[in-house]
Amino acid sequence: MPFRKIVSKELSDLLKSLAHKHRLQIVEELGVRELDVNALQSILDINHSNVSQHLSVLRAHRIVVERREGRYVFYRLRHPELATWLLEALKFLADDQSELDGIREAIDSARQAWSLSSEISDKQV
Repeated sequence: MPFRKIVSKELSDLLKSLAHKHRLQIVEELGVRELDVNALQSILDINHSNVSQHLSVLRAHRIVVERREGRYVFYRLRHPELATWLLEALKFLADDQSELDGIREAIDSARQAWSLSSEISDKQV
């Protein structure tokens, strides 16, 4: 069954590319709107170089695409539903971490913020 090996490897590569907190935050932010490196730098509170490195990983795995406007480069998700998929994944964290109130509160806050961002984005389209 070589197709299973191929698909498993591709899915594994996708999950590895998302396996960093800043890349997950980038996906969440780009799920709402298109942003440039400077905006992401401000949101993530990390340096320009780190943002660029994370975007490079996400570009290499075809998660984000870029659009040039003069000297600015704007990024967006290739498949915006990826942000929704990550939002749905929060339920697995809530189930596994139910005994830790701090994590549960953070998950609930993230769920509300991401859902609100998604609703705003839907209304703008």
